[in-house]
Amino acid sequence: MEQPVPGDYLTSRKKLLAKTLDLLAPHFSFVSVLGADDRGLSFFANPHETTIGEPFWTQRGFVFRAQKEGMIAEYAWEGLDLDDPDSLAALVRHNLEQALAMPGMYRFAPLPDPEWHASWQASVKIDPFTCDTAEIISRLVDLQRNLQQHPFIVTAYSRYEAVHVSRMFLSPHRDLFQSFIWGQAYLFGIARRDDRQRLSYRSVSGLEGAELLDSLYGIVPELASELEELLDAIAIEPGEYDVILDPDVAGTLAHEAFGHGVETDMFFKGRARASEYLGKRVGSDLVTMYDGAQGVVQTGSYLFDDEGMPASSTMVIDHGMLVSGISDALSALALGLPATGNGRRQAVTHKAYARMTNTYFAPGDATLDSMLASIRHGWYLSRVNSGMEDPRNWGIQLLCLVGREIRDGRFTGRIASPVVCSGYVPDVLSAIDMVSRDFSLSGSGYCGKGYKEFVKVSSGGPHVKTRMRLG
Repeated sequence: MEQPVPGDYLTSRKKLLAKTLDLLAPHFSFVSVLGADDRGLSFFANPHETTIGEPFWTQRGFVFRAQKEGMIAEYAWEGLDLDDPDSLAALVRHNLEQALAMPGMYRFAPLPDPEWHASWQASVKIDPFTCDTAEIISRLVDLQRNLQQHPFIVTAYSRYEAVHVSRMFLSPHRDLFQSFIWGQAYLFGIARRDDRQRLSYRSVSGLEGAELLDSLYGIVPELASELEELLDAIAIEPGEYDVILDPDVAGTLAHEAFGHGVETDMFFKGRARASEYLGKRVGSDLVTMYDGAQGVVQTGSYLFDDEGMPASSTMVIDHGMLVSGISDALSALALGLPATGNGRRQAVTHKAYARMTNTYFAPGDATLDSMLASIRHGWYLSRVNSGMEDPRNWGIQLLCLVGREIRDGRFTGRIASPVVCSGYVPDVLSAIDMVSRDFSLSGSGYCGKGYKEFVKVSSGGPHVKTRMRLG
């Protein structure tokens, strides 16, 4: 069956939406509409079955935003079954006016509407929506079998997801369109010996198509070797240690430590301690951290956010000094801060919040060898499994699947799993005394605001040496 061209649905609705905005404009001081038509594919292979389905990220819908007498309201729905602009404008106006009439509405300064006409359409080498899906499944099965051929690996499974994002934003002065694919692929293995069982994984991601699967093949032997080592893993003796965080763990530290903590809607709600430290020191001179959809290219990248604001690259920490938050349009207005293009929605039917995009530490000038040589007794941590933070009290906790012991500048061969790392954010960042010159990002995860409101993000950076409590 012939696949629809991405974005065709949105462009077919553009004339209707533009006319609707014209009809609504006399009744509001500002009006805009965001359209989303995101489709996706999810492939999975384990020893017993293969499946093809849709991932969490698919959606089709629209959200109108209007401002009147300072108050702001939105009206959203999935799909668009009206073809008459007069009827659509009447329906939208009725629902927006009802929302604006609710008691206790906050009054904002005028929403900005900068003159901006832009379009971005990215391509990939192997389009997963037009290539042979049987070939993708075949490659996932091959990856899974290659890993599971090792006798100590009792099961393995592989997954590949691709999402084609299509977004359109219209307002009196903005006409924006973007269409791009992001992908992610995983290979998981479970090893067992007697009553011991261990899990590890590898993942790849990016603004790429099915060609992502190529990069998983070369790391099957490395993953198998790690799984065998993990069967001899010890329980780490709790204590405070010098640690080297691999780029993925370091990126998760950046994400959890000063990602959520500098989302400016949290400033507005009084839920982030970082608001009290703008312009103050929060880490060592070696700590420079960024967030931005335009600073690097990964799964958190885009041209414009879900409020039609241009993506940017925001320096959050400059040589240890906290210099900026990341903002959605409304919290920026309420706090008198610049909008950074971080207004993101889980879907058009959800509110836009200040959210991370690509969050990372800037590289330094050390090498991994020199970092190892500086440690008398510590641990090299990799394979981050999860992270948690408390933006009000600045506590942080990371869970890593692999810890490799270092003594007198060398790996001892001992491995610990799992390893829980915790600390007080300013202490952890202030203890950073070496940052490597290498740099990489991982975008195979996602981020929730609290326990919900999920968006696609990436994180990473260089290797980072610091001090943390391990257990």
